[in-house]
Amino acid sequence: MRLYDLVLVLRPSLSEADRKKLLTTIKEWLEGVTVAGEEDLGQKPLSYPIKKELAGFYHLMKLETEQVLPEDFEKRVMQNDKVIRHLLLRTK
Repeated sequence: MRLYDLVLVLRPSLSEADRKKLLTTIKEWLEGVTVAGEEDLGQKPLSYPIKKELAGFYHLMKLETEQVLPEDFEKRVMQNDKVIRHLLLRTK
């Protein structure tokens, strides 16, 4: 079993509905991966401006899978302009 933590920093200008839609889309990209837990960490200021943003909405997902994550997953996340930053860590 492979365990991952995915932290997303989303643009603060997104509405609640847009954030939920984006998170649903990201989960669809993770086909075959179980989302074991989610936590909305809220809006927090950034240490330095990123893509001209001074704050961001933080969201944590705990992922479980038997196989490797889809090869193009991180590329898709980086190309999405609604995501300011992301961090994907393998915990086990």
